[in-house]
Amino acid sequence: MKAQVFRGTKQLSYEELPIPVLEADEVLVKVQVVGLCQSDIKKILYSLYEPPRIFGHETAGIISAVGKEVKKWQVGQRVAVMHHIPCMRCSYCMSDNFSMCDTYKSIVTTAGFTPSGGGFAEYVKVPGHIVENGGLIPIPDNISFEEASFVEPTNCCLKAIKKAGVAPGKTVLITGTGPIGLMFVMLTKYFGGRAIATDLLPSRIEKAIEVGAEAAFDARDDYLSDRIQALTNGMGVDITLLAVPSDKAFFQALDCTRKGGKILFFAEFPERVEISIKPNILYRREIDLMGSYSSSYRLQNLASDIVFHRRIDVRNLISDHYPLKDLPQALEQAIMPTKDTYKILIYPHRA
Repeated sequence: MKAQVFRGTKQLSYEELPIPVLEADEVLVKVQVVGLCQSDIKKILYSLYEPPRIFGHETAGIISAVGKEVKKWQVGQRVAVMHHIPCMRCSYCMSDNFSMCDTYKSIVTTAGFTPSGGGFAEYVKVPGHIVENGGLIPIPDNISFEEASFVEPTNCCLKAIKKAGVAPGKTVLITGTGPIGLMFVMLTKYFGGRAIATDLLPSRIEKAIEVGAEAAFDARDDYLSDRIQALTNGMGVDITLLAVPSDKAFFQALDCTRKGGKILFFAEFPERVEISIKPNILYRREIDLMGSYSSSYRLQNLASDIVFHRRIDVRNLISDHYPLKDLPQALEQAIMPTKDTYKILIYPHRA
């Protein structure tokens, strides 16, 4: 099979590898499409992991083989693949803090080498723990593989939405309207909130309005706080979702979030970034700072329902399609997006 192998910082190698061999409780999936995620991009660009590895985790495909002990799944079924599932027994899982579970953090889906997702290959092996505990999600006949690849990122966004308390009547500022920010806009509207968005690209500002934002502004607008105050009866927004790793965006959030409001960090910042803040700002204004990392096992069914019933239409987020051999070019476009770049999808079996 063909795969894109991470061979070092900024180094991808398109290689011929053996198809993974199955154990008795495992399933082999022929990858039809995999989304290019910001976390994949960071792993390739920075020295975060030792090579060689095969990344890619927003995966949808067709079951091509099953181990002899597998009873629930059959060859030919269309599935979305979750690349990690919690143990459901540790103290983190008992408190619904699934993404801190050691089992959850140990990604085990693989196309070879150290398990690292494996979606950037023609075939990916799904271990028994994931097969047996909800890590394979059947795709309805009327839903494309492209749409199904959004189940995992939708879950991640849902977790943040729920944690921040987005609900009817809440006004939410979303900083950054790339694919994740746009999904936040759509989910905020779906759950009855009012979305206000910011970005640097005019096309993305327009796109935010198109998918449901009540207002959208250039993040460099000197009067951004005044504009948001005008939209919120002088109060400020109830919630800010930081979808870009920007210290400037954080300080804008402080200016734009009302007393008693919440600011949630969703984007991962570079390790070198440190943000200084006067504690009394949080104390006197009673602003809650929080973070949301990865997905929630508890929200798996809801994420699937939202995507598969098109309660938000993720097709509006897809902009580009690349064959697997051109993953380096897709990576370059994601790093330096055009005005029309949103979600980039990769196809391992297309020329």
